[in-house]
Amino acid sequence: MVDILKGLADETRLRILSQVMKAEMCVCEIEQCLGLTQSNASRHLNVLKKAGILDSYKNAQWTYYKISENFINENKELYDYLKIKINTLPCYADDCTKYENCKLQDLCNK
Repeated sequence: MVDILKGLADETRLRILSQVMKAEMCVCEIEQCLGLTQSNASRHLNVLKKAGILDSYKNAQWTYYKISENFINENKELYDYLKIKINTLPCYADDCTKYENCKLQDLCNK
């Protein structure tokens, strides 16, 4: 539980989570969408993965992240709360616009 709460106690990680909750994302999409450097994105993604909130898998040279089914199943009330409240982040609307643009660019197939 401590790792989960630590994982959620950062605005950048909440921003990542808000977009990954829509659909799995490649690291390059997360970086582009949220304006993060590769090292910054990796650091935050590792915290979320260590906390059991995100799962990842590799496809060629790309790593994709998605919400852990185990996290959802074991923390249903918390996940439902996040789904309701995460859109109150100050940058949520702007991040969503950038997310849509990233998905249209098909960054991982370039």
